[in-house]
Amino acid sequence: MVSSKYDVFKTSLLAIFCLTLLSACGEKEDTHPGQPVTKREAIFKENLRTFEAMGLMVRDREPYSPKEFLKNAEKLKDLSTQPWEYFTPGSDYAPSRALPTVWQKPEAFKQAQEKFIVAAAQLADAAKGGNLDQIKQAYTQVKESCAACHHDFRAEDRL
Repeated sequence: MVSSKYDVFKTSLLAIFCLTLLSACGEKEDTHPGQPVTKREAIFKENLRTFEAMGLMVRDREPYSPKEFLKNAEKLKDLSTQPWEYFTPGSDYAPSRALPTVWQKPEAFKQAQEKFIVAAAQLADAAKGGNLDQIKQAYTQVKESCAACHHDFRAEDRL
């Protein structure tokens, strides 16, 4: 009987410990004035959703729909210019994944932004033409611009 009470106690204690750890691992809330980190992350998440919808077509996982692809390409083009204003001085706090190089090398960060903006515009132009081979090339350019920026300016894990 004593051992079963002890087992219940151990199990309860373990459950509380695990829940505490899980809650500590969750995303931190952006409590700073203006919430620049939350705003830029929301735009990046919308970029990703839009880009992935096109990626499914580019990778032949969904049928290519010129109309739907163009809609998403135009949306990505519009979104491509939006997150940068939220990389304000002092917005390097958790839950940001931005590396210090964003602020230490602003010219390089600006070039990475421009590369992405141009690539997104070229993808939208390719989508207007409807040539899937050209679209795939333009899609790859956007993907590469994202990867290069992430490599240089974004941490893998939350700070």
